[in-house]
Amino acid sequence: MLGLNTIVKHHSAHNESEESSSQCDFRDNGGGDSTGLTAFNSPVVLPFPQWLTDFTGLTQWPGLDPPYIPLDFINFNLVPGQIPLHLQGQCSDPRLRDLSTCSFDCFNCVASDDAYTCPKLSQTFDDGPTPATTKLVQNLKTKSTFFTLGVQIVRFPEVYRQTYANGHIMGSHTWSHKFLPSMTNEQIVAQLEWSIWAMNATSGHLPKWFRPPYGGIDNRVRSIVRQFGMQSVLWDMDTFDWKMLDSSNHRREQDIFADVRKFQIANGGKGLMLEHDAIVRTVDVGIEINRNILGEQMTVPQCVGGIDYIKKFQ
Repeated sequence: MLGLNTIVKHHSAHNESEESSSQCDFRDNGGGDSTGLTAFNSPVVLPFPQWLTDFTGLTQWPGLDPPYIPLDFINFNLVPGQIPLHLQGQCSDPRLRDLSTCSFDCFNCVASDDAYTCPKLSQTFDDGPTPATTKLVQNLKTKSTFFTLGVQIVRFPEVYRQTYANGHIMGSHTWSHKFLPSMTNEQIVAQLEWSIWAMNATSGHLPKWFRPPYGGIDNRVRSIVRQFGMQSVLWDMDTFDWKMLDSSNHRREQDIFADVRKFQIANGGKGLMLEHDAIVRTVDVGIEINRNILGEQMTVPQCVGGIDYIKKFQ
């Protein structure tokens, strides 16, 4: 098997291949990182690169459940074996309370290398790229960090490239927005590797920053993320912008703006915000916050003094 730099190497020429017929269909209904976004019904347009065919033996981008491809730098013997798998919102197992588990989704536990706050209150955006992302990028007055889904990247590669070209930081948000603590080690690897391959095939870089969908992370998941060389990014201010998409939540734009101002004062102008660029309504909220509520901001690597990417191939 090949090492990371070999299997994700970027080639400037892409080879045409069959396109996956699967469609995006997310129904994210809770847990702090949810957009309520549903099928975009958009076709895959990113060609499947020859270097990825050579390594995987495949010729098209996968559907929502990507196949596990073994990697020689992933050592499952280093992954904690005592941490139980759990479904989203099911936190009754006493082992999940243990500090050796450090579950963020259950108990807001953060590890020493988790990025979860910032010296300046700063926005981050999840679940793109989408057509709505373009409007956001065109209207932001500061650089931000975007946590992207592989299944969206292969459908909207030009939006991804535009965001990256404008100087924003591109991070991984998995391949298809799965709740990782419920998955096997192999399934977690598949979610990460295919996300990284989509990013590299689009813009020729390896991400340093990773945000788990729904904030679903514990020390088992972290162990695998670290073996990819990535660092996990959480948040200390959730806008709950996704709640606007369900009228039963009775959450409006003005509620979000009020919460941001309140947090800004209470937290001394510091913090890391969770927002979404999945649809125009959440994007409009992000633009208003950026232009009329917050001042100078920082990207995630600026917040913690880290690098932008593990490697750039062009």
